[in-house]
Amino acid sequence: MFVLEEFSGPDPILVGRLHTDLDVGGRNIKYVLAGEGAGTIFAINELTGDIHAMKRLDREEKAEYTLTAQVVNADTDEPLEPPSEFIIKVQDINDNPPQFIEGPYRASVPEMSAVATIKIALHGMDREMREEYLVVIQAKDMGGHMGGLSGTTTVTVTLTDINDNPPKFSKSLYDFVIPEDLPIGTMGGKVKANDRDIGENAKSTYNVIEGDEQGVFEIVTDTQTQEGILRLKKPLNFETKRAYTLKVEATNIRSEPSGGLPYKDTATVKVVVEDSDEPPVFAKPMYSLEVNENAPINTVIGTVTARDPDSSGSVVRYFIDRHTDLERQFNINVDDGKITLAKTLDRETDMWHNITVTATEVSNQISRAIVAIRVMDINDNAPEFATEYEAFLCENGKPGQVIQTVSAVDKDDPIQGHYFDYRLVPEMLNNPNFTIKNNQDNSISVLAKHDTFRRQKQEMYFLPIIVTDNGNPPMSSTNTLTIRVCGCSKDGIVQSCNVEAYVLPIGLSMGALIAILACIILLLVIVVLFVTLRRHKNEPLIIKDDEDVRENIIRYDDEGGGEEDTEAFDIATLQNPDGINGYLPRKDIKPDLQFMPRAGQHSGPNGVDVDEFINVRLHEADNDPTAPPYDSIQIYGYEGRGSIAGSLSSLETASSDSDQNYDYLREWGPRFRRLGELYSVGESDRET
Repeated sequence: MFVLEEFSGPDPILVGRLHTDLDVGGRNIKYVLAGEGAGTIFAINELTGDIHAMKRLDREEKAEYTLTAQVVNADTDEPLEPPSEFIIKVQDINDNPPQFIEGPYRASVPEMSAVATIKIALHGMDREMREEYLVVIQAKDMGGHMGGLSGTTTVTVTLTDINDNPPKFSKSLYDFVIPEDLPIGTMGGKVKANDRDIGENAKSTYNVIEGDEQGVFEIVTDTQTQEGILRLKKPLNFETKRAYTLKVEATNIRSEPSGGLPYKDTATVKVVVEDSDEPPVFAKPMYSLEVNENAPINTVIGTVTARDPDSSGSVVRYFIDRHTDLERQFNINVDDGKITLAKTLDRETDMWHNITVTATEVSNQISRAIVAIRVMDINDNAPEFATEYEAFLCENGKPGQVIQTVSAVDKDDPIQGHYFDYRLVPEMLNNPNFTIKNNQDNSISVLAKHDTFRRQKQEMYFLPIIVTDNGNPPMSSTNTLTIRVCGCSKDGIVQSCNVEAYVLPIGLSMGALIAILACIILLLVIVVLFVTLRRHKNEPLIIKDDEDVRENIIRYDDEGGGEEDTEAFDIATLQNPDGINGYLPRKDIKPDLQFMPRAGQHSGPNGVDVDEFINVRLHEADNDPTAPPYDSIQIYGYEGRGSIAGSLSSLETASSDSDQNYDYLREWGPRFRRLGELYSVGESDRET
């Protein structure tokens, strides 16, 4: 069955009619519709089988519907025949205009193109004149016939650039003034060739094609601004050449569209060299000089020269940079540049000296040159043994046995190399014990002449050897080889080189010697422990009560600082003005004999002579027969004037600590309350 879409009449549209070919007889039948849209979109007349579309259909939403129809008994709903399937197709009408799916569109064509999908109506379209075009395109269905629908879209056509414009210098002549001291690689000026093209088509390179035969200049392209940067490849010299006329060319990187040569343009650049005050110029940037070591002071080593390159030709003066000659070993003549020795040189200490010489003109322009001075060797060092040799000779050695191989070294470095001559001192030429043999490699071998060496007879031998080099003049030194006579095994391995080894009993082995040594060490440890324990027992135990803050006299057996101890105190504060008319007795040790101090002069409390005070005390201690032979503590019981309590020192009283009653301290007010509590606690502890 077929039905038109978008039908919008007042009544449901008849789609079709179903009719059964069943012989129903006198039974009541009805038609039943099922499937897609049955009862909602499509309805069937139960008696006649007519099918109607109840809603407006859209083919673009659903193009067909599949349904089933069946005849049943109207009274019992019993199927009278199997269901039949049929399809209702929605017929299309022109109810949708054509649409451009991805519009609006953008397209690009090269400028000056002749053919394109969207044909170009104008010939020679130039991007530099107009870059973008907006085109409206309409699409119609039904072949454009009457009743058809249409849709539109826009196409933006952009003309892409081609290299159809040459670079063009903004000026045909450029003038630059460049100072002659402009550093190499530094910009001296800029040129610019403009190109109406864009992107890669607008990029150009610059070159100097004329007027720079010596290669003084170069032009590089600034990638950001497309400018040509004029730079120096070689230094300028106003005195040599004062002006340059250059021809500069700008060339497109890309060629023409037709495949021809790239576009170019040229301009003239005039460069005027400006005179500058230049520093002096050395004849050579580096000088290499030589001088013999130990050459006398003021010896001329060499000469450096420099000139003022300016036309004025100022006088040049020479100096040594003392940072490179801290020891001031060299001098230079400020006028002619002659370098002389200020101190003698030693090649063995420093072979090379690198100094910097400065040349200065009137305008204080300075230039520098490096002077490398090589110290040439002379034969001023005698050869000597390469090391402190100590040879060992076995008692059971054979005559002619090599005892030691000896070689020598020389601090000098002759061009022809070293050659050493060895010989015994004249008084040892007839030596009966040893001889030497030249090994032809600047070393010798010391040989034993016999096999009767014994340690009991002589334990050590000294063999003086003279070593001479081949320098001019030759230098020599006497070196002594120490040879020890040792006991060796049968294989010639040294075992002992001491004479005492022979006095040991033959029956004692190495294990026995170790055991004896261990016993001795053990006995020493026991003795040390015993002495330490005895010392700890003899030391008195001092019990210190933290709560008892009264003075305690402690006797020390070690000697104190003596008179120097009083220098850290103000003696005036310790002197009791109440006892100015007499001396207080010593309180540290009660003497068996009463000692009456001598009368002497004493300064008042307000005018203390410390020196006199110390001398009096020293004289008193020296003449006291009861004084101990060690320093003692001098007790000063004076507490100061103006105290209602008087002196608080227990040392001033004749009574003992047990006789003192400190309850009166509590009656002195809040300042002495803590002191009274401390002494009261001490007394209570003592009573308990």
